[in-house]
Amino acid sequence: MNKKFVLEQGILRTFRMFTSVRVTLVIFALLVFLITNGWKQSADFSLLAIALLDAILLFIYLSIPRIERWFKQTYFPIGIFWATLGPMIQLQLSFNYYTTHTPDRSAFLYLILPILVMYIPLVLVSWQYSMHAVTAYSLVTFFADNFLVFVGYKLFHTQLLTPIIGMSFIRTVMFLLVGYMIVNLMKVQREQHAHLSQANIRLTQYAATMEQLSTSRERNRMARELHDVLAHTMSGVAVELEGVRAMLHTDADQAERLLGQSLQAVREGLTETRRSLQALRASPLEDLGLGLAITNLVESITNRSGLQTDVHITDQIRDCPVEVQQCFYRVAQEALSNIVIHAQAQHINVTLTNENSCLWLCIEDDGVGFDPNRVDLTQKYGLQGMQERVEMIQGQLMLDSRPGAGTTINLTYGESL
Repeated sequence: MNKKFVLEQGILRTFRMFTSVRVTLVIFALLVFLITNGWKQSADFSLLAIALLDAILLFIYLSIPRIERWFKQTYFPIGIFWATLGPMIQLQLSFNYYTTHTPDRSAFLYLILPILVMYIPLVLVSWQYSMHAVTAYSLVTFFADNFLVFVGYKLFHTQLLTPIIGMSFIRTVMFLLVGYMIVNLMKVQREQHAHLSQANIRLTQYAATMEQLSTSRERNRMARELHDVLAHTMSGVAVELEGVRAMLHTDADQAERLLGQSLQAVREGLTETRRSLQALRASPLEDLGLGLAITNLVESITNRSGLQTDVHITDQIRDCPVEVQQCFYRVAQEALSNIVIHAQAQHINVTLTNENSCLWLCIEDDGVGFDPNRVDLTQKYGLQGMQERVEMIQGQLMLDSRPGAGTTINLTYGESL
């Protein structure tokens, strides 16, 4: 026996239920006897009274928690021993009695009932222990049963001895078969429980890993949000302030206009930063939708930089998840900001449309361009952020640029991928 003895869940509750059923059966046998023979003291009545007393005492033993605390690890084996020994003694007393008396019509209840009751501890042993314990239990009951037979040998007719031993042998074989089936069922159940426990452990570990990964992604997303808001606002203001400095002594009116635009951009950037810190979402999308949000974004870039722009946006943009719309908006924002700061372009072409259930964004400029193979994305935070956003929505981002030939950015999302 293991140092730490653990009962299978629900086995004691089942033991008590079986014992209560046994009490009910004995009471039923007593009622049959009373209906058949009337109220009179006899050996038949005494056998049933002993069986009822034994079953009631066992039920009390199994129903008092304090007894379980007293006996601890031996509590369950004592119950099994009690549930086995009582029916065996009752069966032998019945055999001894009916070898010298003529059985009445209710005698089959006194003989068959103990045999049926002995299956209760067999089921419990098979449930709690292994096939070795079932085999040991079956053999012990066989030899104990035959020992009781030989002890009362003088009370038997010689011709009854062999049938009784044969019946004990058949019962033992049945015990082994039933025990084998229950042990195998419990083995499968324990294996499934072990697999389930391992799966739960793996799931817990996976959940912890996903939580860490989600935290890391959220940090990266926050960094991108702050970059998208602050960097774009500051870069636009820097361009306009450069214009103010250049025109301060030559065109005061233009310088004042650019200064006003810079102040407005700073105010908008401050408002957008506050909103980003609160919700970390692109507020223009909530108010206007993707199409109008990108249109306003292009118009804002045009007003600040003076670039020529062509905008082609489909009237009906399909309803996409919020994260997809936010990705398209931020990619457009990053691309337009890069054009203003780095491309030295004169013209920008922006297209947003649906094609074959695919959302497509194309941004083209006629600027100086660059060689993508010679650009380290890890050092270009804006380009790296664009790529990370697109990967998160499982979209596709294609960048085509050559020195002196401008740059084209294509972003697609949908079934055509």
